[in-house]
Amino acid sequence: MASFSLKVTTPEKIFFDGETTQIIVRTTEGDIGILANHTSLVADLPSGPLKIRQEDGSWKVAAVSTGLLKVGGNKVSILANAVEWAEEIDLEWAKRSEEDARSRLTQKASKHELDLAELKLQRALNRISVGSKKF
Repeated sequence: MASFSLKVTTPEKIFFDGETTQIIVRTTEGDIGILANHTSLVADLPSGPLKIRQEDGSWKVAAVSTGLLKVGGNKVSILANAVEWAEEIDLEWAKRSEEDARSRLTQKASKHELDLAELKLQRALNRISVGSKKF
């Protein structure tokens, strides 16, 4: 199977930079799979899983916390606010974040504060799902 270049970057670091034969990523329009020579594409990424096929055919999974996907020229770039490998997720901390976000959503707050709480909740639920391998 043909490969392509994948680079996943956050504001803090280059999370992944290498070759792969396939990825599956969640966009605002739904999950999509990308193979080598995929047509050009730009898409928004909500919080969701990113699956990267490794050379041995197995999948490496990460939790993406919002970002942007760009595909073109047999290269894929993902710019994300945060990304972490499934096995590195602290599930207890993610569950506490979920509880905190749910609590904030029940409080009287400005629209901006409620929007931030909703984003925090989505990120926490994604981290729990990916960390528990329930995606």
